[in-house]
Amino acid sequence: MIILTKLNGQKFALNFHLIETIQENPDTTIKLSNGNVYIVEEPLETILNLIIMYEKKFS
Repeated sequence: MIILTKLNGQKFALNFHLIETIQENPDTTIKLSNGNVYIVEEPLETILNLIIMYEKKFS
């Protein structure tokens, strides 16, 4: 799980294994394989770095 921030400032944990796509247009939009969509403050590169850090920490 990675911690992200919704546009209203609310933090939440996201199971990144469910991520199907991430787009910046200009807000970062994350579409999950279950159909849920989240718009977050963090840019694409930050999200990818969070996933990489998590994988390194727990592998």
